[in-house]
Amino acid sequence: MTTTDSRSRSRRTPALVAALTLAIALASPGIAFGHAVVYPKASGPGAYERYVLRVPNERATATTRVELRVPSGVRVTSFAEVPGWTLEVLTDSANRIIGAVWTGSLAPKRFVEFPFVGVNPKEAGKVSWPAFQTYAEGERVEWTGEEGSKTPVSSTTIGAVEPAAASSGAGAPAWASWGALALAMLGLALSLRRPEPGKAS
Repeated sequence: MTTTDSRSRSRRTPALVAALTLAIALASPGIAFGHAVVYPKASGPGAYERYVLRVPNERATATTRVELRVPSGVRVTSFAEVPGWTLEVLTDSANRIIGAVWTGSLAPKRFVEFPFVGVNPKEAGKVSWPAFQTYAEGERVEWTGEEGSKTPVSSTTIGAVEPAAASSGAGAPAWASWGALALAMLGLALSLRRPEPGKAS
């Protein structure tokens, strides 16, 4: 290897490392998309909020049942119709809505959203949304774990929030991250294919 080749490679190595690091960092937020998540992740005290439970199916068999438990401090008032899914509303002895069960069929590599309206607690804090996902072969995944676990429970922070954070489209940044990841990987590929000085393309 000539001195010129060595210098060329030494200049390219930091760029390649940076591109790979960026790609990994951008991919990390997208991992959350594989979880059952309630959006928005932040909302105001006492607000009438439009929530959405987003459930992806990353298994090889269909999801046939989704169950959501309502936090004790939240008062759910209504649900949106979701084509292809049947809704069963769960209530307690005081007729308070404590959960919901949707039955239908969600094919692999697809996701479904279940919208509903809830009234937040008046006090600031955090509420959790336990969810349960059942597959056609009978497997049941409980999204009730600690943050950082393989099956974390979704939560919403109740407090003063910026308008953008309170939007029910809180999942949008994950899609933006995937777009940025694609651009980073494209740049990495072009960098790898770029001919070294003194060599023909």
